[in-house]
This record gives sequence, C-alpha cells and structure tokens, in this order.
Amino acid sequence: MTEVSLRERVKEPPSAALVESYYRPALERSRPTVFPHEMWAHLAHGLMLERQGILAPGVLPPILRCVLDLAAQGPDSVPVDYRQEDLYSYVERRIVAELGPDIGGRLHTGRSRNDLNATTWRMLLRERVLAGLEALSALRTRLLDMAEAHVGTVMPGYTHWQHAQPVTFGYWLLAAADVLARDHTRLTASLRHTNLCPLGAGALTTTAFPLDRAMVAELLGFDAPMEVAYDAVSSHDDALEAVGAMALLMTFLSRLATDLIAWSTWEYGFIEPADRHSAVSSIMPQKKNPAALEHVRAAAGMVQGALAAALGSTKNTPFADVNDAVTAVNEPVLDAALRTTRVLVLAEEVFAGLSLRADRMAEAARLGFGSATELADVIVREAGLSFRMAHNVVAGVVSDALERGISADAIRSADLDRSAEAHFGRALRIREEAVRQALDPAENIRTRTVQGGPAPGNMAAMIAARRAGLAADQDALRAVALRLEQARTDCFAAARRRVTTNSP
Repeated sequence: MTEVSLRERVKEPPSAALVESYYRPALERSRPTVFPHEMWAHLAHGLMLERQGILAPGVLPPILRCVLDLAAQGPDSVPVDYRQEDLYSYVERRIVAELGPDIGGRLHTGRSRNDLNATTWRMLLRERVLAGLEALSALRTRLLDMAEAHVGTVMPGYTHWQHAQPVTFGYWLLAAADVLARDHTRLTASLRHTNLCPLGAGALTTTAFPLDRAMVAELLGFDAPMEVAYDAVSSHDDALEAVGAMALLMTFLSRLATDLIAWSTWEYGFIEPADRHSAVSSIMPQKKNPAALEHVRAAAGMVQGALAAALGSTKNTPFADVNDAVTAVNEPVLDAALRTTRVLVLAEEVFAGLSLRADRMAEAARLGFGSATELADVIVREAGLSFRMAHNVVAGVVSDALERGISADAIRSADLDRSAEAHFGRALRIREEAVRQALDPAENIRTRTVQGGPAPGNMAAMIAARRAGLAADQDALRAVALRLEQARTDCFAAARRRVTTNSP
C-alpha cells in the first residue's frame, strides 16, 4: 500500500454539493495562503520529533528533503481531487506517495490536524495583521506630517454638522492620528494574542509522546506555546479579536472619509481629492466624484460584515473543535484583513494627494459664528457676568446678527450692550479690541493653550510626542517582522543541514 486515507470511517466520497459548497472553496483559499506556513510547520515538527528521539535515526532526512522540495515547488505540486476537506490531507498524501507510508506516515506523529491547522492559521493571521500594522503606520506618519504642516490652517470645527468653534486642519488631523494610534494598540494586542503556538496540543489533550512544544514554538517564531491544549484547538478568539480591531479601525476611516467627502463638495470647497483618486460621470461633464473616499466607506461596511459573520459563525457553538467556530471564521477574517490593509494604503495616498483651499476654510470660520463661545468668555472675564448670563447675551447678539444679515466679525461692543440691557438691564461696555480678538478665529485658536487645545505651542509639543510614540511602535513592528523572518530562515537552514548530514 502506497497511499493512506483520512476517510476510513466513511464509505462514500463527499457529495458534489458538499465539495462545491465547502471543500473546493476552502482549498482554493488555503492553497496559496496556508501552504508556505504549513511547510514551515512540518519542518519544525520533524526537527523536534528527531531531537526528542521520537523518530529513529535516518527517518527524518528523506522527510525533510521531501518537504523542502514541496516548499520550493509551491502548492501546485500537491494534486487535489476535492475528496478531502483540507490542505494537509493532500500534503500528507503527496509525502506518502513519494516516501511510502512507513516513512512518509511518520511526520504526523504526536499531532492532529486540529493543532496543525490552528498553528498555520495563526501564522497566516499574524502575517496579515503585521501587514495591516505596517500600512497603518504609514498612514499615521502621513497624518502627523500633514498636521505639522497645517497647524495654522484655520477652519470651522463642527458639532452636529453645525459651526461649533474654530479649529485648524492640523488639529483635526492630530485628533485622527490619535484614534489611529489606539487602533494600532488594539491590533498589536491581537497580534500578541495570536502569536502563541498551538502545535503539540494534538486533538485536544496533547499526547503521550515526549514533545518539546517550546522548541517548535521557537522554530516557528511564536512567543510561546499556547499552553492549555483544549484552549489551543477550541477557542479561536484570536480571529475574533483581530477582526474586531479591524472593524473599529475601518469604521473610523469611514468617518474620516465622510468629512473629506463633505468638505470636497461645492458648498464647502475646502479640499479637493487628487484626480487619481476620483471618477467622472458618464453624462454630466462637470462631475469629479470622490471615488476613493466612497470606496473607503463601502469597504468599512464589508469589514463590519466580516465581524458579524465571524461572531455569527461562533455563536451557539460548543466550546470545542468544531468547523463553524474554528474554521468557518477564517474566511471572513482573512477577507477583512486583506481589505483593511488595502484601504489603509489607499487612505494614505488620498491624504497625500489632497489639495486644500485654506482661504475658503478661513473665510468659513470667519463668517460662521464659531467664535461665539470665546465672546461669552470675554464677557465673563471683562464684565464679571456668570457664564450662563454671558451665554444669554451672546445668543441674543447672534440671533440679531442673523436677522440683520451681518457676519460674526461685524459684531461690535454696542451689540453686546443692547442684548445685555434687554436680558439683564445693564450695559457691559466691553472694549472693542477685546470683542474683535474674541471674534477672530485665529486669535481664538491661539488662546486655546489649555492641555489638549489647538494653540500652536500645544500642537508642536503634541506632535513631537506622537512622533516619538509612532517611532517606538515602528521599532516594535520591525522587531517582530525581523524575528519571524529570522525564525523561518533558521528553521529552513536547520532542515537543509540535517538533510546533508548523517547525524541529528
């Protein structure tokens, strides 16, 4: 017998409907993505089996040679007929076909498809999360660079889509960068929880073979073994945590895109996306549509859907190795990871390509009564009214100005007096210069020196602190990526050395 089977307990091949709905799509997804990680895992497991004396001398070299050849040839070197449910089944069949069942069948000693598949999944997920973190790092860098460049670019700040208080475009960008820094923390936490090695857990209770799980974890670049075997093959909350962090990130990117889309309209005219990120109308010659930004919002909904799909697949499943909780979630999570990384790359491009109309932004801030809060504060400081009384006075002034059709910068001290006398029977006699400064959006911003405010000095200090935090995050990312690269290099090198030597 030169072939082994994993269908001993069933007498019929899988139905055509099962193949088309489950086996074929799963294999088509896993062959290009899981295959390289599985080859790496086979080498690590084999090296450990020999060092632990579980494989007799001379058994391992032909196995390693076969796996190294498969790794070099790629997934197309492993024929599939869709009669088995996962990639490993075909890889084992290919190894056995070349080495025979006695030699080829020994690589699976002390493990299950449960722990092997959980391991290769985590290897793939950490790769995808790292790619997302690298793209996120580039976007954070872009936003901080732009924040520094636009510390003085005055614009209206909005609440409820209404003029609120003057801000700068740099301040908006800095706030966005802070949210993305927290997204980085969430994704990094998911990476840390993902980078634990299930291999050696077996089906759910480890094995009586004297495995060295720490050795395998090190060879595969994991931080440590995932200790409790039952947890290692049953939980899969690594996938849920990662897709949850991605959904939060993408939801925020959608909010940024919504602001930028609004600000690019004729009515606002604050910004214009680059032509390379825009589309046109087939009938309306004047149109320049924000296609890239609309795509960001659509993709955010898809990632939210992936989170819902992953949670829905897991809900009401037993805490055990079952396909719907431990395998089905992989597809939406991988889709979300790929989509998130692509959108992060696109978002960085979009921000880099924006054209700003600073004059239009400043004019909107000047006309929009966003300085009314500071005017009330001036009344408190200059005339000694309580803030609520000052609020009443300024509200009356704004209402009167709107009825008269005058802009905020046309308000004078006499307007305050009329409102104050109508409300409280007394004039305020605020200095005209104090009124003028209160109504100047740029002056408003310069006075916001409380911690976290948009004053230029504050911004310089906050941006410097964020750059330092980003640099630390980037260093940590590079360390993880280098460690994984080195672990793979070392594992393959050890396997090649073993193939060419006569002793372990």
